[in-house]
Amino acid sequence: MPTVVAHHDVKDTTHWLAATTREDFFEPLGITNIRTFTDPRNPKHVAISMDVPDLDALMTAMQTPEAAQAMETDGVIADSLVILIEA
Repeated sequence: MPTVVAHHDVKDTTHWLAATTREDFFEPLGITNIRTFTDPRNPKHVAISMDVPDLDALMTAMQTPEAAQAMETDGVIADSLVILIEA
């Protein structure tokens, strides 16, 4: 099962860290071990890592209106999103 890292900017780091939206969106896809990270030099730059059993399902889910809504709810600046897949 590959690990995926996604990093992006957020409007409000405290809000993003407190939100459960990530788990609500990703766990139904079978994604586990979701961990959050913040950049100590730029707290509005954050990341998550997660174990993904089905990369195609994840990439398809990320193109849905539900993904856009989850990012908006969390205050993610969508244009800054970068997804990295374990090599």
